[in-house]
Amino acid sequence: MDKVFLVGLGGFLGSVLRYGLGGWLARLKSGWGFPLETLVINLSGCLVIGFLAGISETRGVFTGATRSFIFIGLLGGYTTFSTFGYETFQLLRDGQFGFALLSAGLQLTLGLTGVWAGDTLARLI
Repeated sequence: MDKVFLVGLGGFLGSVLRYGLGGWLARLKSGWGFPLETLVINLSGCLVIGFLAGISETRGVFTGATRSFIFIGLLGGYTTFSTFGYETFQLLRDGQFGFALLSAGLQLTLGLTGVWAGDTLARLI
C-alpha cells in the first residue's frame, strides 16, 4: 500500500510540474504554433530518466519504494515518453535492435492510429 501511495503522490507532483512548465512555455512562445511545450517536457523527461536510471544502475542509490515514486509516479505523471525513451534505449544498449525498432514503430504507429480512431469515433457520435 505504501508504494501505491508513493506512486500516486509522485504522479500528482509530476502532473503538476508538467502543467506548470507547459503553461509557462506556452506563454513564453507567444503564439508560435509549434508544440514546444510537449517537446521540452518529453526531452527533459528523457534526460532525467536517463540520468537517474544511470545513477541507480551503477550506484544502487534508490530503494524499490523510491524507484516507484520517481520512475513510475513522478516521471510517469510528468511524461510517459521518458519511459518509452528509456525502454527503447535499454533494448538498443542490450543489442536487441529488432525489438527496439519494433517498439518504436508500434508506439508511434499505433499511438497515432489510436488518436485518429478516438477522434473519428468522437466525431461520429
